[in-house]
Amino acid sequence: MKTLTIKVPDALFAEIASAAQVRKVAKSEIVRERLLRPPGSTPAQKATLWSRMEDLVIPTDSLPKDLSSNKAHMKNYGKKRAH
Repeated sequence: MKTLTIKVPDALFAEIASAAQVRKVAKSEIVRERLLRPPGSTPAQKATLWSRMEDLVIPTDSLPKDLSSNKAHMKNYGKKRAH
């Protein structure tokens, strides 16, 4: 098998790396599959809602435990922020 080195945008690399990690295969395997895919096929339609929104979800361990009950967290809520 021959080797080909390419440069891809960060977003595409992250998508390939994520798919490889989920499936526990090498990134090169994901790239080969995508290159061999017939033109016009749209795998994004087959992706789950979670896989499409995963980068938008905040990890629960990064939030305060009393976020909903401690009024101190709501101190400046709704006020304009200095940009």
